[in-house]
Amino acid sequence: MGKKNNADFVQEIADIDADFAGWYTDVVIKTEMVDYGPVKGTMVIRPYGYAVWENIQRQLDDRIKATGHKNTYFPMFIPYSFLSKEAEHVEGFAPEVAIVTHFGKEELSEKLVVRPTSETIICHMFAKWVQSYRDLPVLVNQWANVVRCEKTTRPFLRTSEFLWQEGHTLHATEEEAMEETLKMLGVYEEFMKNVLAIPVITGRKSENEKFAGAGATYTMEAMMLDGKSLQAGTSHYLSQNFSKAFDIKFLDKDGTLKHPYQTSWGVSTRLMGALIMAHGDKRGLALPPRVAPIQVIIVPVAAHKEGVLDKAYEIRDELLNSGVRVEIDTRDQSVGWKFNEWEMKGVPLRIEIGPRDIENGVVMTSRRDTHEKDTVSMQGLGDTVKKILDDIHENMYEKAKALLMSHIVECHDFEEFKTAIEGKNFVKAMWCGCPECEAEIKALTSATTRAMPFDQTPIGDVCVHCGKPAKHVIYFAKSY
Repeated sequence: MGKKNNADFVQEIADIDADFAGWYTDVVIKTEMVDYGPVKGTMVIRPYGYAVWENIQRQLDDRIKATGHKNTYFPMFIPYSFLSKEAEHVEGFAPEVAIVTHFGKEELSEKLVVRPTSETIICHMFAKWVQSYRDLPVLVNQWANVVRCEKTTRPFLRTSEFLWQEGHTLHATEEEAMEETLKMLGVYEEFMKNVLAIPVITGRKSENEKFAGAGATYTMEAMMLDGKSLQAGTSHYLSQNFSKAFDIKFLDKDGTLKHPYQTSWGVSTRLMGALIMAHGDKRGLALPPRVAPIQVIIVPVAAHKEGVLDKAYEIRDELLNSGVRVEIDTRDQSVGWKFNEWEMKGVPLRIEIGPRDIENGVVMTSRRDTHEKDTVSMQGLGDTVKKILDDIHENMYEKAKALLMSHIVECHDFEEFKTAIEGKNFVKAMWCGCPECEAEIKALTSATTRAMPFDQTPIGDVCVHCGKPAKHVIYFAKSY
């Protein structure tokens, strides 16, 4: 085994330690994940980036369907009047909506909204479809695009148009709806760990931070390498707010008309930003094997020599038959250039094969996560590679978890709080629950409430900021 010289980094991207924002932009552009669209705030997801999204989509979709939900699709154009039926919802989304006033040269009799989310149009349809308790529960999901007019944008993290999935459900009772809300949060948390190799903190959002129109919002918060929090996904208990606004009723078993209880939940292409900022390093991307478009890249050494390319293709076919996503780099570039290129693009495992390796019946492997090299027998290579990829996933998760745990700081007064936030940490503290106090903390430190964990064992008696009696244990952090 050996490690690559730490000084031998790619030079085309900004220093992750000195300019994290510049590093992020360089990575997403130069690895050809995205490019900027011609309209401000939009992005073009290029094939390499879209392949990551497809792997995310495929594996999450399997999990969603396994819980009994079925996919559907609703129109992207919503009558403006729908948005105004739920007062808190319209207030929350009004600044962000894109409004259509004309089709061609004809002015519309009613303005249309390009969906910022789909609760309103879905509720309109639910009201047509549900009449009896026998029609419940309704469990649907859609993969779609949404549009929100963002002022400050960054690829994947905040764009005027993005891709996501949004689940929407109806239930006869509050208990069923709450069970659904928390179940789907658990599905997301498991997906983050076992597919994206990212640990998250889960809990309830404050009233100020919850989804507009929800009874309660539950979130998963991921720590990025710069110490900021990224809201990676949310699950909302909508109570009866939307079903009452849209007059959704069902005849219950007792013969009375009732409004059902609702949930909605979703994740988006923001997960792509999470992947980049949770696992990247000075060399660029480091993709977890389970979403990497290319899990193994084979680089022939002295490819011009007899038998090298033939053996490389033979190894490729063996790995393909083992279910590994693998490619061979036969481009007319130096071996060193190829090494740097594929490291920057985050391919989890590189296999090098040359004349001497063939003579010895081995290949050289190089792991993206540890940069360690090893000599591996060609015999049973498919099984060996799959075990290495699983080990890479586990190592990436444990590394991200260690970072998170080492950057959670319990604070009991505001001086400790300010020092911890400036030190790029998540702060765990007691909070009074007062929105005015929450706003003051944000104004003074740029930190926001992120999540009230399910374990509410007190770590003090008074609010970390105002000193009033505390009501909640909560996490604070700067965020994206």
